[in-house]
Amino acid sequence: MPSKAELDEVVSWCVQKKAQEKRLALVERNPFRDRMLWMYRYPLIEIDRPTQYADKSSLVFESLSKTLWHFMNNEWRRIEPDFVIK
Repeated sequence: MPSKAELDEVVSWCVQKKAQEKRLALVERNPFRDRMLWMYRYPLIEIDRPTQYADKSSLVFESLSKTLWHFMNNEWRRIEPDFVIK
């Protein structure tokens, strides 16, 4: 999955987009699809949209906990960064 830096970049973009638009929930095109390999399968990023209404092929950002969620194996799962063993 993603590195910590990539995950932080996506989260900061979502926070910035939410502050710019000043709306409760947003659905935006995914601008990271071409740069980040793991983001290619998510055409949309849904910001603060409840998971019961979100599209299962989208990435969902929850601003209260600043976490990203995706639908896998019939449930919504949180996206965690890769860990590196040194």
